[in-house]
Amino acid sequence: MNPILKYIENLFAKKRVLGNDPLLNGLVEADRLLLDLVSEEKVPGLAITVLKQGEPFFQKGYGLADLERKLPVDPQSSVFRIASVSKPIAATALAYMVGDDLIDLDASFYTYVPYYPKKKYDFTIRQLASHTAGIRGYRGIEYGLNKPYTIKESIEIFKDDELLFKPGTDYLYNSFDWVLISLAMEEVSGIPFETYVQEKVLVPLGMDRTSWPDLGHTQAEPCFYSKNKRGFRKAIPVNNYYKMAGGGFLSTTPDIAKFGQAYLEGRVLTPGLRNEFLSAQKVDGSSIYYGLGWQVSQDAQGRPYYGHVGNGVGGYSNFFVYPEEEMVFSILINCTDPKVQPELDVVIDSLIRSKEGQSGPL
Repeated sequence: MNPILKYIENLFAKKRVLGNDPLLNGLVEADRLLLDLVSEEKVPGLAITVLKQGEPFFQKGYGLADLERKLPVDPQSSVFRIASVSKPIAATALAYMVGDDLIDLDASFYTYVPYYPKKKYDFTIRQLASHTAGIRGYRGIEYGLNKPYTIKESIEIFKDDELLFKPGTDYLYNSFDWVLISLAMEEVSGIPFETYVQEKVLVPLGMDRTSWPDLGHTQAEPCFYSKNKRGFRKAIPVNNYYKMAGGGFLSTTPDIAKFGQAYLEGRVLTPGLRNEFLSAQKVDGSSIYYGLGWQVSQDAQGRPYYGHVGNGVGGYSNFFVYPEEEMVFSILINCTDPKVQPELDVVIDSLIRSKEGQSGPL
């Protein structure tokens, strides 16, 4: 059947059953759209957790966490690569260092990592965190490297390349910025980056299922996939340890939702630091819709949000905090770039438009 006709038929069928109840219509529409992503083989598996006013509003798993063993996604416990949703976590740890006067956002990066090759222009921690420092992005196979680099060792990938522009004059989103920030954090603290993140962010917020890649690949990871014309296949092996801060953490949807709720309730950082990191930076007087490790923008309906979208080998993620609606969205997919963001945007809009009422796992 024509997809548009199918949608209209489903819409009228839904109306006959549910009437005009906004809550039920919103929940059912979101559920149907997510079911379709699996039935139409756009994603192998997906989990979603949505909180409203701090309470579970919508939580469900779709599809399979392991295609070979036919293991279904568990919305509570299935672990995903969260890709660039790692950046807000790393940014939170950085903010604690700033609050403790260990790092100055406007100090030169070379203050903390003097051995990094000098460039034509100096650049600051703030410019790295906002992607305005001029550091280049991935080239070729760098996106999927499978080398056991430490953070310090990994700078050999890009350390000899010149800046792409004078810092502060342009914006170029990339994950190498956060490799450098995490290196500075290690130099300042004297402990591994992941240890600092665990002590300052993960443990205090009860993010018990959030972890990082094993440097030596001695631990088995969950299954992750990519897609081609013939369907899903296991994603290429990668070692994301060195780029934990920019895109390497693993987590579950409840943990990421818990992280967002802590921000929504003001339980993370001081108000001044939260505001500084969640304020969109500007280039030539125009907003870049990006703070310090956070996307800060409005959706298509003009609703303000902060959070991050992530895409990496074997993982795709959405994490959004809507302060006016008091809602947190955490959506994780076990597949490289499934090209389903338009559908996820509709899901989020449907759930926001749902009125308060009976809620929880479907």
